[in-house]
Parts: sequence; C-alpha cells; structure tokens
Amino acid sequence: MSFTVEERGNPNSLNYRLFFKNADGKYISPFHDIPMYADESQNIFHMVVEVPRWTNAKMEIATKDLLNPIKQDVKKGKLRYVANVFPHKGYIWNYGAIPQTWEDPAHKDGDTGCCGDNDPIDVCEIGSKVCSRGEVIKVKALGVLAMIDEGETDWKVIAINVEDPEANSLNNISDVQRLKPGYLEATVDWFRRYKVPDGKPENRFAFNDEFKDKDFAIEVIKSTHNFWKDLISQQTNAGELNCKNTCVSACDSLFCCSANEAKAAVGETSPCGKEEPIPSSVDQWFYYEKK
Repeated sequence: MSFTVEERGNPNSLNYRLFFKNADGKYISPFHDIPMYADESQNIFHMVVEVPRWTNAKMEIATKDLLNPIKQDVKKGKLRYVANVFPHKGYIWNYGAIPQTWEDPAHKDGDTGCCGDNDPIDVCEIGSKVCSRGEVIKVKALGVLAMIDEGETDWKVIAINVEDPEANSLNNISDVQRLKPGYLEATVDWFRRYKVPDGKPENRFAFNDEFKDKDFAIEVIKSTHNFWKDLISQQTNAGELNCKNTCVSACDSLFCCSANEAKAAVGETSPCGKEEPIPSSVDQWFYYEKK
C-alpha cells in the first residue's frame, strides 16, 4: 500500500496545501482513507508525518477541510511556528498522526479526567531518519505520554519506524530509556514548555509525568480508532469536522466523496508556486528556568 502527495499553493504561505493520493492516483483523505493498521497481526500502524524533525512549521491534517489536506496552523491570521525553547530546535522527533483515530471531545478519559482534543492521535517517531512532510510510514508503538493541553486530553504516542536500523532493538518504552538515554525526559520537557513563549502556561501530564508502556499505548490507539468508527458511521456528532472520504463510506452515505468532487476540490486551490521565505524570527531561541 503506497501513497503520494501533491503540493498546492505556495510553500510557507497561507494557501499552501498537501493533498494525498493512493496507489491508483485517486485523491484520498489522510484522516479517513488511510488504514490505521499497516499490519494488524503485528500491531504495526500507519503514521502520517506532518512535521519532519528539526523543523518549526506547525503543519497538521486539516480536519475541518474537504479531503483533510495537510496545511500550516494559523493563529491570529499568521502562520504558526513552534518556538525553540533552549536547548530544543523545532520538533525533536518526526511528528504526525495515526489515521482513522480520533480523540472524542465528548468522552472524558478515566485516566486524565479530561475530554479528547478533537484530533487524530499524535505520534512522535524517534528513528534516525528525518522524514518528509506527508510521508506515510509504518511504525510500532513503544509507549505513550498523557499530556493535558489547556484542559484537553492529548495523547502522544512514542513510536519507531519499522524500517529504522534500531527498530528490532526497540520494543517497549524501557528500551527507549536504555538505548536513547535522555530522549524521553527531553520529550516531556519539550511538551511542557513549548507554548510558554506564546504566553501560555506550562502543559501538565497524567501519571506523574511518566510514560506508559507499549501495551497501554496500543489500547489507547485502539480506543481512539473506535471513537473514529463511531464518527465515520455517524453514530457521533461530527461537529465542524469534515468526514468526507473517497474509500471508506458507502456511495449513499453523506460522507461519501466522489472522485469528481475530490478532483474539483483540489482544482479550486492554487497550483504549486514559489516558496515564500520563512521569517528569521523562527530561529530565535527562548530561555526559561525549569520549574
């Protein structure tokens, strides 16, 4: 199963979009049409890479747009870039999401006491390769961090690309602690403080800031997949989410998007153009004492 991407608009601009196609060249939704599992028997998941490691642009699957292309988050009319809180530079892993998952904002999690953040579940891929934006890779879950972001549950799955040279040695969160000392502590520090330069408070975590293991992570992923199934079968109110898809829903479903409708939606966006410069302020470092 292979996927490709098509750029539209100008990179580093408000009109930039990254649309997805399957092996047949058919436009698809990375939220709904890419299967969650790459290999269910081995608990291998697909991951859609939104943000390559070391970069700052906060790219994300546009859950409210038709076909859910990747686009850059916008705040107060400006493109959003994640600040560099010393000693970190950009994202310190390949960051993305597992398709066909959804953190239900109407469900209060029993462990965190907070409702879901209305997005697919997030993944931090800790392999050696810097992935490309829009790349769809196969990962195995190693553990999970329960972040509480402005009162919402926001799970962060720690995973490794199955093609990574160290993949065979990394099978649980304890292996990450042993083979990549400091990485998990840096991950908590990154998520705790990354919004502080924007005037936000530090984020909090359930379980005393500790990572849960592989089995726990897989159960969390499965539960978000069940929430997504309720969403796509119209058992749950979608709200502002765009659930149209080209491969999952039956032809008579409200969520069925025809090939012509998908092609027209992409055609309404601007052709891929010249890349805009990234503001120099994005490279600024911020210093804070750790509390």
